[in-house]
Amino acid sequence: FVCQMEEVLDVYQQPYDPKRPQICMDEMPKQLLAEKYEPLPVQTGAVQKQDYEYKRNGTTNIFLLFEPLTGKRYIEMKAQRTSVDWAHAMKKLSDELYPTAETIVLVMDNLNTHKLASFYEAFEPDEAHRLSRRFELHYTPKHGSWLNMAEIELSALVRQCLNRRIPDEKTLDAEAQAWASERNKQVVKVDWRFTTADARIKLKHLYPNIQV
Repeated sequence: FVCQMEEVLDVYQQPYDPKRPQICMDEMPKQLLAEKYEPLPVQTGAVQKQDYEYKRNGTTNIFLLFEPLTGKRYIEMKAQRTSVDWAHAMKKLSDELYPTAETIVLVMDNLNTHKLASFYEAFEPDEAHRLSRRFELHYTPKHGSWLNMAEIELSALVRQCLNRRIPDEKTLDAEAQAWASERNKQVVKVDWRFTTADARIKLKHLYPNIQV
């Protein structure tokens, strides 16, 4: 745990370098729910009334990419969360969002699809090899997803935009993109202050007790 934690914290201490952008990546499923009955509109002295029954329209997966040093975030919708879906999302990150970067420093959790090997499941070997050389991967430790700043952004997205019934992927994507665009315009960043020195004090119980 501590080795991976300090590795991620070291990444967060690195200064901004456009040739080595630091990107935090996280993903989450979102259930698509439509109204079964039309809600009763707001009236004087009464709030809108929504029936408890709803219609399930499947799920979609939200990929969120966040560059904390510039306050930029990008959202990609995928029908599933397979290795191939992750690989295509990373190709877009590499070739469309950061085409001039020499190396993309990527922080994410250790999900089994979040591997360079996923490129070889999605693309021909030459393309997979090219993409794998574009990334420097850093994984948050097990039970340490709080170290991923993209998780903070996903939490904000849920609270501010997705905490209600959304019937289809088109609506979900439109609203999530509008949310991301507004936060990018405001240059909303994460004020990350937790350092390796802090970890060695506050999380001292996680470190081995070395007897000299």
